[in-house]
Amino acid sequence: MSLYKQFWPIGALLGVLSLTIYAGFAVAADDPALDHENDPIESLDERHAAEIPVQWRQEDLSATADPQRWVRFKILGINDFHGQLGAGRRVGNRPVGSAPILAAYLRAGMAQAENAAILVHAGDHVGATPPNSALLQDEPAMQFLNLLANNKCGYTHRRNSKCNLVGTLGNHEFDEGKDEMLRLIFGGQHAKGPFLEGPYRGAKFPYISANVVEAASGAPILPPYVIKKVRGQRVAFIGAVLKETPSIVTPAGVAGLQFLDEAEAINRSVAKLKQRGVHAIVVLIHQGTRQTAYAGPTQDGLPPLLGSIGEIVSRLDDDVDIVVSGHAHAFTNTLMANRNGKKILVTQAFSGGSAYADIDVALDPETHDIVEKSAAIITTWADDPNVVPATDVAQLVAAADARVAPLVNRVIGTAAHAITGAENAAGESALGNLIADAQRAALNTDFAFMNPGGIRAELDVGVVLWGALFAVQPFSNDLVSMTLTGTQIKTLLEQQWQGQPFPRLLKVSGLGYTWNTAAPVGNHIVEVHRTDGTVLDMNATYSATVNSFIAGGGDNFSVLTQGSQRVVGPVDLDALVNYIGGLTQPFSAAIEGRIVRQN
Repeated sequence: MSLYKQFWPIGALLGVLSLTIYAGFAVAADDPALDHENDPIESLDERHAAEIPVQWRQEDLSATADPQRWVRFKILGINDFHGQLGAGRRVGNRPVGSAPILAAYLRAGMAQAENAAILVHAGDHVGATPPNSALLQDEPAMQFLNLLANNKCGYTHRRNSKCNLVGTLGNHEFDEGKDEMLRLIFGGQHAKGPFLEGPYRGAKFPYISANVVEAASGAPILPPYVIKKVRGQRVAFIGAVLKETPSIVTPAGVAGLQFLDEAEAINRSVAKLKQRGVHAIVVLIHQGTRQTAYAGPTQDGLPPLLGSIGEIVSRLDDDVDIVVSGHAHAFTNTLMANRNGKKILVTQAFSGGSAYADIDVALDPETHDIVEKSAAIITTWADDPNVVPATDVAQLVAAADARVAPLVNRVIGTAAHAITGAENAAGESALGNLIADAQRAALNTDFAFMNPGGIRAELDVGVVLWGALFAVQPFSNDLVSMTLTGTQIKTLLEQQWQGQPFPRLLKVSGLGYTWNTAAPVGNHIVEVHRTDGTVLDMNATYSATVNSFIAGGGDNFSVLTQGSQRVVGPVDLDALVNYIGGLTQPFSAAIEGRIVRQN
């Protein structure tokens, strides 16, 4: 059993140790233009450029339009927070983020708003989180948002039209299945709770999702949209998550659910809203891209957005005004025309609370539509002397830190140097090699294969604590050994390109291979060999270790479902902890040429 699964309860140890903060996790992105293994590394110049606003005003205004009567308000958007309660992230060697800092910025934005400010998030608020959220079932991340709720929000009236918060689902909300996701939203005691709140009451604000339905009945699992009111004017928010969620979540997490085409589901909600006379419409979608590089201020006229999000936006109804996106952990701030030429403002504010989208909106009470919109992506600099961390949020974080400190601060080993997930041109990384070696050793198999999207943080030089390793592998996937033929192993390696939105280059142990970047899909692999140089026999059988996520076909590695003689082993985190603890200290890992790229 995983050590962290044995962690409950630890109330008697509260406050014994301080928590060391870990950051740098990332999620898999769903776009060929993205580096999905790690958050994009931004420069100070890029962050400053992101703060230059994109602006739009309707050109064909009525002769009677009166800007003095327009209703002005703000939308403050975050995405991919991933429970980043504590400090630790840096941009250009400047500290950014933490929940208390983010709260200070958001509250300042709310205070500056004329009439109202509505805070929204575009999914992955929980999941792949640091220990001070994850070990407490991500309840602290939800409680953080509750502290930002106004007095119109509440557990018994989550859909009050003047509540200032609304969120949607990301793929990581499904990490522990539908029931746990709904518990986090609507409340209820976890079997291992109570944690910081007893009983846990859930979110004080609505969650929405238009494209996730029960497979059997077609009924949505959450309301598809919610309508807010600003000075009597109605503004609708529609939620959606990438339809490919089942391919990047453990199958058990989405059992019994169907993920519909995003644009079609959104447009169905738009049609219903228009029947009710609502024309000011904002979409919150967990799908995104990294915006094409630009020189100078962000501006209208940039090339269309790449990948899935661009295709979705192009098909949206003309009544959609703004899209707050996520999933890519990157910057987006542009005006993209749909297929009818309607300019839709699309934003994405990096990730982990390191920034937010500051969106200014004007609504004409005569047409009930948005006639002016602008957005800037504001970095939450933690070293700004004018920003005072929010005291109530800091107290919440301190309580979470204290609750998990006894386990998190256990020393496992000492790293001789930083061990990163940065890949070389072939797709190999030092941290990937370390993890794959740990998994092969845990089950004593010929080979091991580790999916890159499951590597969520990196290791700094020096003392390595349990919490740092948890941040690297936070999902508690079981390891599974199986028997594969040489042909199946080659198929597995070919599936790194087949049916993928981008190459998912597995980290390997016990073997090496060469691939040709110019070869067609299905023929990328040039040769596969054991570490002694022996070429893999396509007709022979070999033992291999993988985690339970890809063993079930996750990330589209479907050939692994055919593996025979399957044996479930330890949790991946425990395997890594035990392996590092058994190495000569200080330990190291490096890129060794296990993967070779031609061309």
